[in-house]
Amino acid sequence: MSLLPIHFFSEDISYTLKEKSLVRTWVYNAIREEGSKLKELTFIFCNDAYLLNINQQYLKHDTYTDIVTFDNSEEEKIVLGDIFISIDRIRENAITFKVTERDELHRVMIHGTLHLLGYVDKGRTAKVLMTQKENYYLSKRNF
Repeated sequence: MSLLPIHFFSEDISYTLKEKSLVRTWVYNAIREEGSKLKELTFIFCNDAYLLNINQQYLKHDTYTDIVTFDNSEEEKIVLGDIFISIDRIRENAITFKVTERDELHRVMIHGTLHLLGYVDKGRTAKVLMTQKENYYLSKRNF
């Protein structure tokens, strides 16, 4: 398979994602299974301060968060977006939820991808579906 158009960068922190090619394939397979086509997807790993600034500037939210997703696609069923993830939040949430940092990071990565696929997490029913989808795709990891 040619190199998938899924990119990983870090801003204001030194962070390197482990198992990049396996993560790329896993995310790509989830997009395909949902009936969408991947155009380009970028994950940007950052710290709390960096993501807080994005949250304030673009979403007018003055709170820390683990993820902010920007959908840049103008077509349905085409995934084109940027997903910003706070590694500080991932580490803290992993402790809170008693999971590994790797599992928490992967959950947040697939969560952002699901947003780009049209899933929302506002309201009880939508949140339940989102969590079910996250769990499903986490169970599909073969690495």
